[in-house]
Amino acid sequence: MDKLESRANSDLVRGRIELCLPGLDAAFTDLWRMKPEREMTTAFLVLLHQIMRASVPLMQRAAERCDELEGSDKLAAPLARYYRHHISEEVDHDVWGLEDLASAGCHPELVLSVIPPAGVARLVGSQYYWIQHHHPLMLLGYIAVLEAFPPAERKIDEIRDRSGLPESAFRTLRIHGELDPAHSAEIDDTFNRLPLDRKHLEMVSLSVIHSCESLAASVRALRPLH
Repeated sequence: MDKLESRANSDLVRGRIELCLPGLDAAFTDLWRMKPEREMTTAFLVLLHQIMRASVPLMQRAAERCDELEGSDKLAAPLARYYRHHISEEVDHDVWGLEDLASAGCHPELVLSVIPPAGVARLVGSQYYWIQHHHPLMLLGYIAVLEAFPPAERKIDEIRDRSGLPESAFRTLRIHGELDPAHSAEIDDTFNRLPLDRKHLEMVSLSVIHSCESLAASVRALRPLH
């Protein structure tokens, strides 16, 4: 048994995420140094909404693709179950995000009119390509990244105080801070239960690295939103 086979699948995935941490940490550190704080925080909350609104449609397409592969792929059925279960946990989060922004004075129609940056298109669009043209397993790498960094309460307090935005604007962010640790444990358990081989893990690793790089690029591209 080689080193790859002797480690839990989730440990290997987490290891890939940890390799990307310096770039992500640097992007967020620079973000919270930018002024004006209120407009930068608003831009960040809009970015979160742009990402969140893609979550359920992505998982729905992945589950449908699994249905198409069932009978010829051993991962199809358990992946479909995971995606459909996780959809039930993520539904309407994008609606909450719009409501939070509305409480901060951002009309939903204006939020939706903001053109998603190329970084978001790369982050989300690559998953559609891999789901449709390679394997829906790759979406797990994307989800693992997005669930891996639950915001700490004290950090949200700091962002709120520096920005001057109302507490209601951070409701969804706080909910994710509470839910993401359990979701991360759930996806770790899914990785460990799936009969993944070396090729499967290479797929997930590519998705993880691409997702981290695209997320960092999206954060670095943020500019004040008035």
